[in-house]
Amino acid sequence: MIATEPKRVLIIRLSAIGDVVFASPLVAACKKRYPEADIDWLSEGVVRPLLTELPGLNKVILWPRQEWQELWREKRFLVLFSAVAAFRRKLRARNYDLVIDAQGLLKSAFLAWLTGSRQRIGFKSKEPNGIFLTERYEKSITSRISSEYLALADTLGWDTSSFEMVLGLSASDDARATDVAPEAPYVVVAPFTTRPQKHWTQAHWRTLIGRLSDAGHQVVCLGGPGDREEAATLLDGLPVLNWVGNYPLGVSAGLVKQAAGVIGVDTGLTHMGIAAGIPTVALFGSTCPYLETGRDNVRVIYHGLECAPCKRSPTCAGRFDCMVGITADEALSAFNKLV
Repeated sequence: MIATEPKRVLIIRLSAIGDVVFASPLVAACKKRYPEADIDWLSEGVVRPLLTELPGLNKVILWPRQEWQELWREKRFLVLFSAVAAFRRKLRARNYDLVIDAQGLLKSAFLAWLTGSRQRIGFKSKEPNGIFLTERYEKSITSRISSEYLALADTLGWDTSSFEMVLGLSASDDARATDVAPEAPYVVVAPFTTRPQKHWTQAHWRTLIGRLSDAGHQVVCLGGPGDREEAATLLDGLPVLNWVGNYPLGVSAGLVKQAAGVIGVDTGLTHMGIAAGIPTVALFGSTCPYLETGRDNVRVIYHGLECAPCKRSPTCAGRFDCMVGITADEALSAFNKLV
């Protein structure tokens, strides 16, 4: 537990996009417990747009992961050592009293250790992260959204009376999103994610988009640059604005904030819809769903098959029954009840 009231706190959650959104309530919970503390966040550059203006956050510090990886691949070990030492000096200059590793990996625990803080608290892990932390706690995964971060904050004695996700977008990202957004209300679809077992079928997406359009909705599809090829096939001939890979993360998040609703799989853009407080339908199959979101305008569709959640070890020989079984009619019906 925390020995003294900290003056400077560092939260470490390096990635991924959705998990950074889930962890975002930690800042407010810490700030309410320690109003005078400066709270920083250590992350990778890709998620910085979600943290820039997070209420209560003092500073975002970027971990130069790509630089370190490149030096390692090039076997420039002395230069890498110098880069790590320089980053260590940068972190130690902040004089953190408390470091929270909300990632739970060996690399994040190592970064916590680099700070020199005497209190380095994080999650237990299959990786040997305990060698770099002073205290570790089990992750508490329940059906409540952000459950592991809520449980950690409770353990630390922080104020979790209102533990809600938030997007810390810059004014410039919000303004650019306003500039490019359609004048008429629009619905965002978020079909793309990291693992195939989390995907919905192209046939289901095409049916849903067509029916949304028939009902008078303007449909916008969002995703990252790596999703462009798949998007071209998925959306071919459909009445949809294909903005996949067109805008940086902060602008895409701004477009989600301004949407009339979101329908998506287990991916960062879908979670942003919940954080923004807009009507959201989330489609889950292979991953453990959050069934309790604390919001009345969210519907989570999850059939709970015997084999689910399989996470990273599917047993269906690539059929992905858990996602195939969710129909376009089911998703559309859930959405219509929210708008």
